[in-house]
Amino acid sequence: MAECEKIGIIDLGSNTARLVLVNVYDGGYFVVFDELKENVRLGQDMEIDGFLRQSRIEQTKKTLLMFRRFCDSNGIEKILAYATSAVRRAKNQKSFIEEIAVSCCIKLKVLSSEEEGQFTYTGVINSMDIPKGIIMDMGGGSTQFVYYNRKNILAQATLPFGSVTLTDFYKDSGLKPEEKADKIEEFIRESIESIEWLNNVDPDVQFVGVGGSFRNLGKISRRMKHYPLDKAHNYVVSLQEFTSIYNMIKVLSLDRTMKIKGLSSGRADIFPSALAAMKAVFDCAKFQKVTISGCGLREGAMFKYAVPSVNEKPISDVLGYSLQTLIRYFNSNEAHAKHVAELSMQLFKQLKVIHKLPRGYFKVLRVAAVLHDAGTTIKYYDHPNHSAYIILNCNIYGISQKDIVMAACVASAHKRGEPFEEFQRYKSMLTEEDINAVYKLGVILKIAESFDRSMCGLITGINCDVLGDSVIMQTVSDSDCSLEIQDALSCKNQFKAAYGKTLEIL
Repeated sequence: MAECEKIGIIDLGSNTARLVLVNVYDGGYFVVFDELKENVRLGQDMEIDGFLRQSRIEQTKKTLLMFRRFCDSNGIEKILAYATSAVRRAKNQKSFIEEIAVSCCIKLKVLSSEEEGQFTYTGVINSMDIPKGIIMDMGGGSTQFVYYNRKNILAQATLPFGSVTLTDFYKDSGLKPEEKADKIEEFIRESIESIEWLNNVDPDVQFVGVGGSFRNLGKISRRMKHYPLDKAHNYVVSLQEFTSIYNMIKVLSLDRTMKIKGLSSGRADIFPSALAAMKAVFDCAKFQKVTISGCGLREGAMFKYAVPSVNEKPISDVLGYSLQTLIRYFNSNEAHAKHVAELSMQLFKQLKVIHKLPRGYFKVLRVAAVLHDAGTTIKYYDHPNHSAYIILNCNIYGISQKDIVMAACVASAHKRGEPFEEFQRYKSMLTEEDINAVYKLGVILKIAESFDRSMCGLITGINCDVLGDSVIMQTVSDSDCSLEIQDALSCKNQFKAAYGKTLEIL
């Protein structure tokens, strides 16, 4: 594995303190290798007089001391620590920051609401392929909205309350749970009336949810419908599904809410308030779905540190950057991976007349081709299945969850032409066209890998002719590539099964 710098990033919010440990590699790539999380409720009861409560300060100090020791034991070279809403609004902000600096040796940077929105936007835009969207980042003490189009921020707005403060507003009201939810909905609607762009959203604008409450919403959704992939990033919840979950939860007492599968016990008391706020935004903007981002402020900080150019312009090829990160992390044969990907793309284009697959499957083939050998990090034998596992479980940005599943299946098929046995488990996510595409793309990848069997890049191009019941592939090479052709011809039967035609290679 390549040499790297080890940094720690602390995100001190109104509800939760989080620490992530990150390896930063040369060239602007990074990978998280550990994390800690504690519910500190720093913003609790602040609405009384604007001061951080001493009991909450002590709990936060205890947590940050633990973070500091954890960083030291892991050889962390630099800590970037950010405080958000609670500290930003606190009347005793200065004394708190000084106390943390002295007792924990951690220098906190207090982000303005605009800076917080920028960090969150940076995390989202460099990890998702959503060209036009409105981000809602719901924290414990504030709620950020960022409206962007084609990687430019058009507008920002901040509400000075979040899931913790909204819960505090009504905790001694004597209202039933459903009545509290209705009050919060009404309150949020009134609060966002002045945000004109949030009340007049174009149909092509997508809703992106950031923060622990959105991640918990996704987890509950996946549990309820037995979704086979437990992945937060890029998970989509429809309006209908959201409404069903919200209507189920908003009438429950705290004891019953805490028993919901998928909901963090440390978030159970504030989750109904968060859902009520989301409902108000769904209604005002008339969104039909929300796409949940697993990346937010912390990932924004990682991008800003590792890839300073994102401060001026976001990454243009999100998927390509993500795949390059994994090539570095798994110490793959980069030249081979990229050459197989290039040959796969050539075959995809030249066989379009017989595979008839939409261009959307290009991404699937690209991921499978670049990472087809990643599994050799675990073991060479059976490495296609190990590669599939890596694709399913790594952070791959800029691609949908369904396409990730398909890419894993294609990668698993690149040796024997058949997807791995767990393919059946994920079929509920795929259409018949998707399943058919997996077999066709698997054969393309197998041929492309064979065409670089010696890993020397001998075959530089391919010309395909479809003549009746045959496909004739003419290889372009300046050297003897008999090994490559012989290896590619071993999948003649799989090619016939997938495409209904006989394969010839010259």
